[in-house]
Amino acid sequence: MKSPPSLLLLPLLLLAIAANEALGAKIVKYLPGFKGELPFTLETGYVSVEESELFYYFVESEGNPKEDPIMLWYSGGPGCSAFNGLIFENGPLEFNITAYEGGLPSLKYYPYSWTKTTSILFVDAPVGTGFSYSKTQANWYTSDSATAWQTYQFLRNWLIAHPQYLNLQLFVGVDSYSGISGSIVVKHIVDGNEAGVVPRLNLKGYILGCPRIDEGINENSFMIFSHRIGLVSDEIYEAAKESCHGKYYDVTTSESECYKVIEVYDKLIKDINKNDILEPKCTWASPQQGDELNRRALEETSGDFILSPPKIPEFWCHNFNYAMSYWWANDKSVQEALGVRQGTIEDWVRCNKSLQYTMDVSSVLDYHRNLSKLGLQVLVYNGDHDLTIPCTGTQQWIKELNLTIVNDWRQWLVDGQIAGYTIKYSENGYRLTYASIKGAGHSPQEYKRRECYEMFDRFIHYYPL
Repeated sequence: MKSPPSLLLLPLLLLAIAANEALGAKIVKYLPGFKGELPFTLETGYVSVEESELFYYFVESEGNPKEDPIMLWYSGGPGCSAFNGLIFENGPLEFNITAYEGGLPSLKYYPYSWTKTTSILFVDAPVGTGFSYSKTQANWYTSDSATAWQTYQFLRNWLIAHPQYLNLQLFVGVDSYSGISGSIVVKHIVDGNEAGVVPRLNLKGYILGCPRIDEGINENSFMIFSHRIGLVSDEIYEAAKESCHGKYYDVTTSESECYKVIEVYDKLIKDINKNDILEPKCTWASPQQGDELNRRALEETSGDFILSPPKIPEFWCHNFNYAMSYWWANDKSVQEALGVRQGTIEDWVRCNKSLQYTMDVSSVLDYHRNLSKLGLQVLVYNGDHDLTIPCTGTQQWIKELNLTIVNDWRQWLVDGQIAGYTIKYSENGYRLTYASIKGAGHSPQEYKRRECYEMFDRFIHYYPL
C-alpha cells in the first residue's frame, strides 16, 4: 500500500522547519544609503555547516520566481566576499559613485541584473570571507577541498530550509580562483544525486567566470597572452619558447637561459594592472584585517584612486568602487539592517588576505572531463584584457576536453555592436558555450556589466549568443 503524498513530504517539511529556525533569516526591505523600499526581495542570514556560520544574501528572481532558475554564486580570491557579486557584478544594486560627497555611500537600483530572470543565492565562502565566521579556532582553517564540501553542505541546508526552490533548475556559478572549489561543488551535487541523497538537487548546469581550473595551463598562459596582446616582443617570446620548452613558471636558476628570459618578462609586466591591462595600477583597496578602518587614513595613503571620477577622471582607478564597499559594509546601521551578528567579525574586508587557507587542489580538469559525459549546460567566459586568468589559458583547458564544435568562433552582439567572441561545443548532451567579453578585465561583469547580463540572459534561456 502506497503512503499518501502528504506523509511522504512530512520528513522534508520537518527538516525545512528545523532548518529555518537555525538560519535566523530575515527579509530586508530597507538598506542604509538606498532611497525607499528595495524593489526586489532580499533575504539575508546564516547557514550552519559544522562549526562554521556562512553568511548569505539571497535575491529572489524579479521575473517569475516560481519557475525561474536558482543559482548559487560565490566569488574567488580565495576570501573575496559575495558582496562583489551583489554590488559590482550580478546583482540589482550598485554604488552611486558619481554623486559621492562623503559619508555613507549611497546605493541605487541597477536594471541589468542577472536576477531579472534568476534567483541568486550569494554566499560568503569559505569561512573567514565577508561576514562568515567560525565558532571554533580550528574551523577557521580551510582549503580548496574543504571549501567545496562546506559550500555543498551550505547549499543543501539552505534549499532544505527553502523547499519552494528545490524543483527549480539549479546552476552553480563562481568566478576567478573559485573555479577550483566550484567545480568540485558541482561534482558533489552529481555524486549526491547518483547516490540517492534526499532531497535531490535539480542541477541543470554551471557558470564559470574567468575561472582558475588548472595551475599549469593558467601559469603558462601569462606568457602566451602577453605576447598576443603586444606586451612582449616576438624576439622575447621566441627566446622563451626555445629556452623554456613551453614551461614558463616555477623556473629555477638551474635553467639559466630560461631563467634570464623570464626575468626580462617579469620586468616588462611588473607595472601592469593584471586585472585589466588597460587600467592604471593602483593601490590595492584592501586593508589588513584588524587595521582600523579609517576613511581619512585611506584618503591620505592610497593615492589618486580615492578621488571619484567627476573630480579627476584621468586619474581615477577601478579600486574606488572597492573603497566605498568598506565604508558601507562596516557601518553599524548597515550591519544591523543586514542582520549581521555583532562581535563575530572585527572588520569587514572585501577580500580577506589573511585567510587561513591551503591550496590543496592544483587542477580540476579531470572533474570537467567527467562532467562532460553528463547532460549539463555550461557557460565559461573571460574578459579579453585579463592578465590574472588570461583568456588564452581558459580556451586551452576547454580544448583539452576534446568536445565537438557545433558553432565555430564568431562575434556576438549587444545593441548591434560586437560585445565579444564565442564558440559552442556539444558532446552527448553536454553543451559548453565559451564567450569572451571585449574590453573587459577580471572579473568581466565589473567592467562590462550590461554585456555580461545579455550574455547570461541568452544562455539561461537557450538563446544563441
